Amino acid sequence: MMRNTERNGWILLLILICGIVVGGFIGEMLGNYIPILKYGYNLGVSPHTYDLRVIKLTFGLTFNINMFSILGIIIAILVFRKM
Repeated sequence: MMRNTERNGWILLLILICGIVVGGFIGEMLGNYIPILKYGYNLGVSPHTYDLRVIKLTFGLTFNINMFSILGIIIAILVFRKM
């Protein structure tokens, strides 16, 4: 049976993003009780603003990855493999 790889790629990306968000949220909530869970790494690009006189555009992206975010990624991959 052949799988549609394009569709599976989008589903994997969606599941990974959900795993990162839920894991990060749980890590932040439990980080008050267990400080090591709140330890993380900031990864991203600082905001850039472009003023075109008519419109101002600001682009930037930052990820704060903590221990539970990594656990969320692992769980998301396992869920995807079971599908």
